[in-house]
Amino acid sequence: MALRFEILGRFNRARAARLTLPHFTCQTPLFMPVGTQGTIKGLTTDQLEEIGCQIILGNTYHLELRPGSRLIDDLGGLHKFMNWKRALLTDSGGFQMVSLLHLADITEEGVTFQSPVDGKPMLLTPEESIHIQNNIGADIIMALDDVVKTTITGPRIEEAMYRTLRWIDRCIAAHKKPDVQNLFGIVQGGLDPVLRDICVRGLVERNLPGYAIGGLSGGEDKESFWRVVAQCTAVLPENKPRYVMGVGYPLDIVVCSALGADMYDCVYPTRTARFGTALVPEGVLKLKQNAMATDERPIDPTCSCMVCKKYTRAYLHCLVTKDAMGSQLLSYHNLSFMMRLSRDLHTSIIEGQFPEFVRGFLRAQFPKGDVPKWVCNAMEVAGIDISECCASTKCMVPGVEPPLYVPVQANGAVPN
Repeated sequence: MALRFEILGRFNRARAARLTLPHFTCQTPLFMPVGTQGTIKGLTTDQLEEIGCQIILGNTYHLELRPGSRLIDDLGGLHKFMNWKRALLTDSGGFQMVSLLHLADITEEGVTFQSPVDGKPMLLTPEESIHIQNNIGADIIMALDDVVKTTITGPRIEEAMYRTLRWIDRCIAAHKKPDVQNLFGIVQGGLDPVLRDICVRGLVERNLPGYAIGGLSGGEDKESFWRVVAQCTAVLPENKPRYVMGVGYPLDIVVCSALGADMYDCVYPTRTARFGTALVPEGVLKLKQNAMATDERPIDPTCSCMVCKKYTRAYLHCLVTKDAMGSQLLSYHNLSFMMRLSRDLHTSIIEGQFPEFVRGFLRAQFPKGDVPKWVCNAMEVAGIDISECCASTKCMVPGVEPPLYVPVQANGAVPN
């Protein structure tokens, strides 16, 4: 295996680790920004290094469409192509079964997509997905899985789970570079505990370098979300990294880390930046609001990133959604926030202060004590006492929030 995973500290289920990959040695828990086609919109690789980014995620399907994996391979791989010296992870293309379902036809052979670029059909089989990812050259590559939205019920969930297990064997057989690239399997099974258990145990039997929990963040209720994460992390090997795919809300990352997960990715920090929203300890700060027009404070007085050091809320208010510089500056800040959250999680576990960190995080997000019930339930399983953060013995659904700082709601949405 082309990775080494060393646990440096833990608190109950939560763990802080050193993840050594061919191109970089990372600290977990960690968040990976999504650079679908080899770029984080508006930011340079130097800026990403500056804020402490450890791994960037690229997408197999989109990179194959443009510029093409053969060209990337001919030019020395994606690391060289995009001038990124640290770690890379490529998704298999499986998520496009959900996001581009209207363009996809799924069979046992693979997934046939109609290209959104030129309309031509493209067959993505497990073998072809691995071949493309071998060409791209990421440190971590993902197995092609059969992805179904968690809001779907019925026999399709079981069909997708068993197909995912069949496809992992085809991915393993097709993988030509196990000495320099790490193939992760993806646990599927929807919200069905029995199907999740069959899938996770089947993948563990394959003794892969790492494992992902897939099929979440697709509209399921948060109670079901955390229970699936908790179920999978309880069975996945202690000595392998655990990656919860598509998770990017800070509250979700804190909860999943408490339950024993290590890695996360999402477009949320950069996408919400393009809509004029900044991440802050209290939740989110909406810079389009009129109250921002004369506010001379930085986005976050506790943040030491370049944006908070140099620019005021008033200046950013003038830029957001009107000038490309606005989304660039907010993307820089939001990813800085996510990198700081990752470091704080790691450090608090190492220093034996993880419960205190969780309580401080929740007090900032929910100053009225209205911690969502699902968070309370998850923390009980994680063995973290958060009673002092709650207004009563029973956690509550978030209610009326302050006008400027808007915590992410229980369903993960940011209010308009």
